[in-house]
Amino acid sequence: MTTDTTNRMDLTFRQLKEAGRTALIPFLTVGDPDLETTLDIIAELEAAGADILELGVPYSDPLADGPVIQRASARALRGSINLRTCMETALKARHAGSELPFILFTYYNPVMQMGLDTFFAELETHEISGLIIPDLPVEESGEMRLRSREAGVNLIPLVAPTSSERIAKIVSGASGFVYCVSSLGVTGERSSFHTGVDDFIESVRRATDLPVAVGFGISTGEQVARFARICDGVVVGSAIVRKVEDVIPLLDNPDTRSQGLLQIREFVAQLRP
Repeated sequence: MTTDTTNRMDLTFRQLKEAGRTALIPFLTVGDPDLETTLDIIAELEAAGADILELGVPYSDPLADGPVIQRASARALRGSINLRTCMETALKARHAGSELPFILFTYYNPVMQMGLDTFFAELETHEISGLIIPDLPVEESGEMRLRSREAGVNLIPLVAPTSSERIAKIVSGASGFVYCVSSLGVTGERSSFHTGVDDFIESVRRATDLPVAVGFGISTGEQVARFARICDGVVVGSAIVRKVEDVIPLLDNPDTRSQGLLQIREFVAQLRP
């Protein structure tokens, strides 16, 4: 992996810190509604001010995904999207001019099916900066952490409000940033968050020198601004995936496609902290 790709995420966080800004980190299900549209949406998210992008690998039995992302995965799987397809999409976006650091959000089963040797070789050649595997507990992540370090890929852990005494252990092998889960349960838009979420985020900050981002349930500009005051990054997933779902009729019609893409860009732009 090139030094530029290896350091892309770290450089982004450094630049944002120097500018006094918080990273906006959208999540997108690759292949929803199709691969060509995914590439167009990536360009729209970057134009809207995204700083880092999570590329969700569609999966048939997700642990952490709520109904909105489950529906997006189902649509993408009908197009035979898989782990390799998602990595190829990242590289195509890079060749099309994207400067965003890409994070691959995948469950462990597709990784295991591909095989670790092949998986990490593919990560290095497809310009992936980070990796999130929500169903891989820290106690079983030793080999992944080692292989990630060797490949120059940031293995980003999820830390939940219930992690308590495990926080230090979870963040000890982290790189890139630490992902704080704002609410209990699966992803999805929420009007309120876990009681004590500010104290929880502060406890994570005390346990690591890495940037701290928060996600799960954040869906409005007001909510992004609320967490931007205490975090280095804010992840918005289900709200963006729902917006894509809402405009699929526009995207499917060549006469209205640009209108649908513009609506996605405008929605993400108003989330910018």
